[in-house]
Amino acid sequence: MTSQPQEEDFETLLAYIKRDRGFDFGGYKRPSLMRRVRRRMESLHVDTFGEYLDFLQAHDNEFNELFNTILINVTAFFRDSDSWDYIRDEVVPKIVDRKERGHRFESGRPVAQAVRRPTRSRWSSVRCSASEASASVKIYATDIDKEALAQGRHGVYALKDVEPVPEPLREKYFEQQDGRFTFRRDIRRSVIFGRHNLIEDPPISHIDFLVARNTLMYLSPQKQAAILAKFHFALGEGGFLFLGKSELMLTRSNLFVPLDLKRRVFAPVPQPEPVLLLQRAAGSPAENTAHGATDAIGEAGFESAPFAQLVVDRSGTLAIANQQARRTFGINHGDVGASLFDLDISVRPAELRPKIEEAQREARVVHLTDIEWRRDHEVRYLEVQIAPVTGRTGESLGASVTFLDVTGFRELTNTLESTNHELETACGELQATTEELETTNEELQSTNEELQSTNEELETINEELQSTNEEMETMNDEYRSRTDGLAEAASFLESVLSSLQSAVIVVDLELAVVVWNDGAMDAWGLREDEVKTEHFLNLDIGLPVEQLSKPIRACLESGELQSTTLVATNRRGRRVACTVRCTPLRSSTDQIDGVIMVMDMAEQ
Repeated sequence: MTSQPQEEDFETLLAYIKRDRGFDFGGYKRPSLMRRVRRRMESLHVDTFGEYLDFLQAHDNEFNELFNTILINVTAFFRDSDSWDYIRDEVVPKIVDRKERGHRFESGRPVAQAVRRPTRSRWSSVRCSASEASASVKIYATDIDKEALAQGRHGVYALKDVEPVPEPLREKYFEQQDGRFTFRRDIRRSVIFGRHNLIEDPPISHIDFLVARNTLMYLSPQKQAAILAKFHFALGEGGFLFLGKSELMLTRSNLFVPLDLKRRVFAPVPQPEPVLLLQRAAGSPAENTAHGATDAIGEAGFESAPFAQLVVDRSGTLAIANQQARRTFGINHGDVGASLFDLDISVRPAELRPKIEEAQREARVVHLTDIEWRRDHEVRYLEVQIAPVTGRTGESLGASVTFLDVTGFRELTNTLESTNHELETACGELQATTEELETTNEELQSTNEELQSTNEELETINEELQSTNEEMETMNDEYRSRTDGLAEAASFLESVLSSLQSAVIVVDLELAVVVWNDGAMDAWGLREDEVKTEHFLNLDIGLPVEQLSKPIRACLESGELQSTTLVATNRRGRRVACTVRCTPLRSSTDQIDGVIMVMDMAEQ
């Protein structure tokens, strides 16, 4: 675990990078970011973050090497081919069909004219390392890394880079020269490359297909949520968002709905415009007539929203509630126009009044999470979002209250936490077994520690491992081979202990039971789960364990074999002569970690 001074030095380093070069890594996950910086430090034989800061200040060209280490550029043609097949067969036809029909409007004008011809489609790909386009598609390829952008602009690849590309496609879209493959120049003109910071820069608007694969996983949940809001703004009506397999944050957002969760394809959820509805509720009949067509569309979208939503004016009067809110919380049409704070919904499932006042006073969205609500003998969990509603000139009109049912997500989270706990337990047992084997080394122990991280961290590490060279891939194969050997050795050790007819009991330095084989269970009548971690000298098993205190402690102190014979009563009630041999349990560093007791019984 990182000490407090090291964490402070690391934050000082990040602040210097932001101040001197304009790169803000504050939104990145600290464990992953710290691990990437340490990797660069190890290559320079620098031990502390403070020393590395001094090195950065003295070597101006070090920034490029650091950024190349942090900003992992992993790319391959047809990576996750199953997902791209889904994009080709399901997503692209929908975009083309919608463009050809030309029924979508923006700012009062159709995207396509009345003639039968395809309109230009706008696609965006963030963190690009390579790009592909056709004549009818405009692609915005963005990245924060200048070297990745330069590689994409040139579109030149080695033979091993294009090996995954089927031969017909390779001949059609690439030009071969001097053993290199260059993407066709005429198609490459459809791609616009540009440097773009997802965290700080505004989004590109009216995008039909947005690709951001394995980007969000490096960022904190707060930054992920902010970027998802930008993605929602960037995607036009009927657009699609394509993420990597490691991105899980989107399943917790109300901005997108999964079209295919396995392949990480999402569609934006149309957001109702409560400001129009509130203006209409408060406006005059003449005003309502003038804006009738626009308001009708907004009200229809608000009314048919899949989540409960209501709007109150500045005085707390309920201006409007959609169908889902009326059905879920029992709101009648007669309640519209009444004070919200006189209705049950103002206090159940959550106290709304102070939060509504807070949202209006501070002009920000207020969130209520993990709200437990009992309905029809069923417990549901809700998230409540209270957003201020302002007019076109910025005046406060009231507040919008949205209720999101997150029961399914909570159940999934609980299942995931339970699975992670079981995984951590299994890893702990595996690590304890590893200490008994002389073939393990520090690299394998590091791998076992990585197994205790979350699934998202696992995906991050896998992404990092793919950016290493062939030597690292060979080492990964060796890790897997050693892990399989360790599992086989552990299984073999368990089989050996179970096959011994003698009773075998292992205790640690505190004389707590660590191993209790089948022979011990047969002799003394207790199962392993009944005695494990219990103090051996406190067990009541028909064996005068107090007489073993002296030989056990002698074995721990001298490290030599101790033997004694005791009269005992086995689990069948028969008197036996029990010969106990105490052998020191030694670690890989030859330290004594406990005592192995082998017991042989002979009936008297």
